Amino acid sequence: MASKRSRAREKSEQERPDDSPGGDRPGSSAFDDEGYRRGVVELLGLLAYGEISACERLVADAQMAPDLRSQVAVATMAASEFRHFEQLRGRLEELGEDPFEAMAPFEATFTAFHAKTRPSDFLEGLVKAYVGDGLASDFYREVAAYLDGETREIVVETMSGTGSSEFVVDHVRAAIEADRRVAGRLALWGRRLMGEALSQAQRVVAERDALSAVLVGGDDTPGLDLAAIGRMLTRITEAHTQRMESLGLSA
Repeated sequence: MASKRSRAREKSEQERPDDSPGGDRPGSSAFDDEGYRRGVVELLGLLAYGEISACERLVADAQMAPDLRSQVAVATMAASEFRHFEQLRGRLEELGEDPFEAMAPFEATFTAFHAKTRPSDFLEGLVKAYVGDGLASDFYREVAAYLDGETREIVVETMSGTGSSEFVVDHVRAAIEADRRVAGRLALWGRRLMGEALSQAQRVVAERDALSAVLVGGDDTPGLDLAAIGRMLTRITEAHTQRMESLGLSA
């Protein structure tokens, strides 16, 4: 049986004009469901903190760059993350929410992740940025289907990534070509990054029913379909494996 929130979103989609460029307004039927609204606010807070946190870390990583060209490339990635943050912050403000209050519950999660995955050199910083950017894009893609039109549009826009792929792939592959020992070290680093990311994600899912419900389009009630969450994380893990292979690394 379809959930109350699912029916609300379906109704909203049916009422939207075919040529409408946007989706549901904060006062429309999807947001009449308080559980859905709470879940979306938590989701946007999570994503916004992730983007500003990534921006901060990239600024720090840029200081390890071996030359000006690399430093500018990483700084450009940081600027892209900040633009994504601004989009998400703007959506929270449209919903009448304080963005920083929405972000605050996730500070400990990202602080713990970054504390456990502090890169020791520029190459590790690049791999972390590449893996993190890819995981974020995969996650956005997974949840976008369950969101109201306007929120989905913002999330899809932030799926564009930071433009880091070509620079990171070329730089890492060149480093491996120069010293084959680099591959083993970075492969282990990539596994550590993925393990910590999954650990933090599972903790957040377990603690927040409303957010978890939005992730799989279900009811925000106890006994959430954890199998659906598991399948989503499996798909994200498989995409991570492909990205590592593009770097010339084993996942």
